[in-house]
Amino acid sequence: MAWIYLIIAGLFETVWATTLKLSHGFQKLDYTLYTILGMILSFWLLAKAIKSLPLGIAYPVWTGIGALGTIIFGVIFFGDHLTPLTWVFVGLLLISIIGIKMTVQ
Repeated sequence: MAWIYLIIAGLFETVWATTLKLSHGFQKLDYTLYTILGMILSFWLLAKAIKSLPLGIAYPVWTGIGALGTIIFGVIFFGDHLTPLTWVFVGLLLISIIGIKMTVQ
């Protein structure tokens, strides 16, 4: 169950990072509230996950999921442009997250 909490926490990290951009520096109240809610849910689920997962495993996976989600969201919805080399490193990040999950007992 801890891994499920961790994955969902990473997804909420993507939510708050994205809504942070949409809040335009906390100038738009609705997106500001979504940002705060996303942060609360993300940290709460991370806290639940690290009850049984090692911190040194959970934290990098959490940030990795958030980073991957934010990159993909930025490309699809904000038109962010990534060079082919950047995509290679994004792929390495994904491989690293999967590798960590597969090697932790």
